[in-house]
Formats: sequence, C-alpha cells, structure tokens
Amino acid sequence: MISYDLLVIGFGKAGKTLAGKMASLGKKVALVEEDTSMYGGTCINIGCIPTKTLIHAAQENLSFSEAMTLKDTVTTRLNKKNETVLRNSGADLYNARARFLDNKKVELSGGAEKEIISAETIVINTGAVSNRFPIPGLLETQNVFDSTGIQHLQQRPQRLGLIGGGNIGLEFASLYAKLGSEVTVFDAAPAILARAEEVVAKMAKEYLEEDGVSFVLSSKVEGLRNNGEKVIITADGKDYEFDAVMYAMGRKPATEDLGLENTDIKLTDRGAILVNDYLETSVENIYAVGDVNGGLQFTYTSLDDFRIVFGRLTGSSDYNLAERRNVPNTTFIQPALSQVGMTEKEAKEKGLDYKANELLVANMPRAHVDNNLRGIYKVIVDKNSSEILGASLFAQDSQEVINIIKMAMDNHIPYTYLKNQVFTHPTMSENLNDVFNF
Repeated sequence: MISYDLLVIGFGKAGKTLAGKMASLGKKVALVEEDTSMYGGTCINIGCIPTKTLIHAAQENLSFSEAMTLKDTVTTRLNKKNETVLRNSGADLYNARARFLDNKKVELSGGAEKEIISAETIVINTGAVSNRFPIPGLLETQNVFDSTGIQHLQQRPQRLGLIGGGNIGLEFASLYAKLGSEVTVFDAAPAILARAEEVVAKMAKEYLEEDGVSFVLSSKVEGLRNNGEKVIITADGKDYEFDAVMYAMGRKPATEDLGLENTDIKLTDRGAILVNDYLETSVENIYAVGDVNGGLQFTYTSLDDFRIVFGRLTGSSDYNLAERRNVPNTTFIQPALSQVGMTEKEAKEKGLDYKANELLVANMPRAHVDNNLRGIYKVIVDKNSSEILGASLFAQDSQEVINIIKMAMDNHIPYTYLKNQVFTHPTMSENLNDVFNF
C-alpha cells in the first residue's frame, strides 16, 4: 500500500489545481481519474469550453463539420495541456477507478490490476452526471443523447427535439438553431427562465423563436420511441418526429460506485456529499469540492472551492463558503444573459425599499457599431444605502460587464460610482453610466 499526503479523486478544476499547488510545495500527491478523455475536468472536455467553442463557431458562420472539428481541436489541446501541467507539478497521475474501502483506504482498479493507496488528506472531485428521469424509452431509444453525447454527432440533425428548457437546454437550442437545425424545446414549466427578470425572459423567448426555436411549454413528455432512425416524442398525447433528441434535465452529483457506504461520509437528501463551510465532509480530512458537494455547478465556483481547501490545508487563509457572495452567472444564448444578485420580484418579496431601471440595448452606441441591437440592461438598487442589489444584463459581452457589477456589490460600492465612472467608448460597459442614472 502506497501512502500520500494528498489524494485527489477526479480531475476537475478544484482538484487538479489543488493537486498541482500542493505538489509544488513538496507534498506527495496523487490524482486519480478513470477516464483519460476527462483529463482537466468537465469544463474543458464536455462543458464550458467545447460548448462555447461551438457557439462561437456558429456565430462565425462555420459549417457543422467545421464547428465540430474546431471543438475537437480545442478540447484535445487543453486535455493534453492539463495532463502535462499536472505531471510536471510532481503529482502522480493514476488512470483508474477509485473506490473507498474505509475512511482512509482507497482501492484503484484499472483493468485486471488493483492497488490500494491511503492518504492523510483526501479530496473528492468527481463532478456531476446528467439526470435521467423515468420517461419510457429515454434510455432505450436510438439517437437520443445527453449534453455530452450531442457534442459528438457526425451529422447535423435537420430536426432536433430538446427535453428540458433550463440553461443547458436553452444554450443547445440556441446553438443548434444557429447551426441550421429546426429545434423544438419541451418543458413542463409554463415559461422559460423562470428565475430571470420577467422582461428578460419574455424577450429571450421572442429572440429564440426568431432564430428558429419552437417551444412546447406546460407539457408532459410521455415517452420516446424509434420510427426507423427517427425519434418520436409523445407529449400530451401528440407525436413529434425528430432526427435526434437531447435531454437536459439537470445534473446530479456523481457519487455512485465511490464506495461511500464503506465510509462515514454522509450525503444530503439530494444525494450530494454533505460538507461544512470549509468543504470538509463528515469525516475529518476528507473534503468534497466542485459539483459533487451540491453547490453551484460552475467552474469558477469550483476554483473558489480550491481556494477554501488550499487555505485550510496550508493555514494561509480562513476564507470559507459563508463568505462567498454575489456569484454571477451567464446563459450563452443570443445575446448572452448574465445575472448577479436579486431580481425586482425578489426585492419586492423581501419588502426592500428599492428602485429599478432599464436600458434597451437599442439605445447603446456600441450595439449600433456591432449591428446587434438585441437585449436590455436592468438594475436594482437600495434607495437608502445606494448599494446595488442585483443586475440582469441581456446583451452582447454581458459575460464581461457583469463582473464589474459583482465587484461593486462585493465592496459595497454605491451605484453612483458606476453612474459617474469614466469608461472607454464605444463599449458595452459605458452603458452602466446610463442604466444607473436614476
């Protein structure tokens, strides 16, 4: 049995960063990843990077095959880079399945060979997997894919059915519509983007429909079956025919087959690994980082998980989950929708004394320069403190501008600072002058 100072299970953002940093400090570190195609984690292999590469390729009017080739080139390059960086850090990389035997021993199995290793500190970083709701025929029907499988199609589907109208589903709907597919989205909810500002959600649906996306809302998908190579979705007693179907019904923490039943590690009622504010599990010196702990499923929050655990292990910081606040998010439809803080509805429900303002993108100089007049900025501020309560930026480059607002909120900077700030011109960020001009 080999003993390590640190064992990381899974090659995700938090885990790989922690493994590399601790190894560079002279610690004996091992990282275990079962699938070589996942070196670097979900983001660069099947998540943010490939999907955003495809979205950019579609915006550049590349063909379907050209877009897929570019995506494969980018992910392969980053996969190999992550492997090289980790190995150069001095950490040992195991291509194997990891399974706990007890709180301190982990069995590694790769093919017929098995090995047992132990570690003073263990970090679980296994990510999340697609939810598979019990819809008849979902798993048995051919040409039905999750968000990973849909990225490996050899041919663009003329008609694509999409079960699930959440952020992932809408991004793929927007992407495939731009690539030329006829897309139909099925969702049980009566509207899309239920957590967004109402004006934004309505506008987003109109834009998606303009781009070729159809919606079947307040619907119940009753089953899937094949008719030859076609896929038939039955929803509310009506049949719809597609060349391919994707399901995007959320993702759940990947805890199966980890052998957690052999440990004292506890799970939440949603199946995530239970952690405290320092991401430590119910077993001392075992941590869970990234999607597997049930937190926000973003690469950047996974990186923040690294900061918490690294500070704890090195005694260099007391930063923890309780201090994490104002986490922004972006849904990459056309244009990108970025949000931080609360919506006007939430401010009203909390009984806050607030004021709100909106600014159409059509009134923004940079939007005219780029001939992209879609969207709106909306902001909410506290009348008494002048602090920013929330913002929804539905516009080109919103994924960049939202970070300015997040920093202002974190540092309790009043909205008047942005109202009177000197920004370069013509840019999308300069429109903060106007939207905060109450």
